[in-house]
Amino acid sequence: MSSYYKERMAGAVDYMESHYSQKITLDRLADISGFSKYHFSRIFASVMGSTPAVYLTRLRLREAVRLLVETDKTVLEISILCGFESPSGFNAVFKRHFQKTPSEIRVSSRADRNIPLLDRKMQDDESTPSSYAREVKTNFLRRIWDMNISIRQLADAEVAYVRHVGSYLDTYQAWEKLGAWAAKNGLYPPERQFIGISLDDPSLVEEYACRYDACVTLPEEFDRAGHPDEIRFGTLQGGTYALYSFYDTVDQLGIVYQTLFGQWLPQSEYEAEDKPCLEYCMNNPATDPEGKSKVDLYLPIKPKVNFHL
Repeated sequence: MSSYYKERMAGAVDYMESHYSQKITLDRLADISGFSKYHFSRIFASVMGSTPAVYLTRLRLREAVRLLVETDKTVLEISILCGFESPSGFNAVFKRHFQKTPSEIRVSSRADRNIPLLDRKMQDDESTPSSYAREVKTNFLRRIWDMNISIRQLADAEVAYVRHVGSYLDTYQAWEKLGAWAAKNGLYPPERQFIGISLDDPSLVEEYACRYDACVTLPEEFDRAGHPDEIRFGTLQGGTYALYSFYDTVDQLGIVYQTLFGQWLPQSEYEAEDKPCLEYCMNNPATDPEGKSKVDLYLPIKPKVNFHL
């Protein structure tokens, strides 16, 4: 893992450790680190080994255990001091993590002072493969990524799109609607390109709330009047992108994203730009002999900038 990324993420980590009792947003953490708001959570996970939400919960639980053992503050007071939104939420998270309620931990700790077990539990949950150990195993992978990733310039593109909200495995529903509309309006490949945009990170957003846009590029001066309400129109920003050509089952695309953000990007000369990735659909999985998706995945990038904490 690049020290450049570690140094930039250190500010966000320090902020979490000193403000865990307050409401912390991803936008605020992204601003502190100087990383793209679109991609901050994936970059954080590649550096720290867990999502920002998981890391923050661990900080809060560690402090909650300390307060339960060392003070006489009520469970309500501790839940507030540790940044939980409600006592019921605090109790639920605490029990799921330790298999005991806060009150049970307090009673047992005062009976036998068996706190090392809690410390061990926290350490076991936080332990992740060392980033340096991962580097050793990915030296060969890096050479493969370097061979398969190219830098491209994309122009702005006018598109029509249908938005899907729900599991990314069900995005075919949006594609069916868009495909029928595109055919009716004479929008066919190769003149027109079909592009998918995953707007949310499923590791942070509940499956039912994940947003996805199924898009088709439009010719100049396309008449936008008189179309169904579900057909929306917009502009995709061009610029510099890293291109990786993917061919596999659609459920493997998430692994590609993890590898791009966790392995290739930190070792490259670039960082993620503050706009979404573009998934150019190069085939129809329904007619593919192996049922696989062929996708040209474009990751928006910009040159690394000097950054000082």
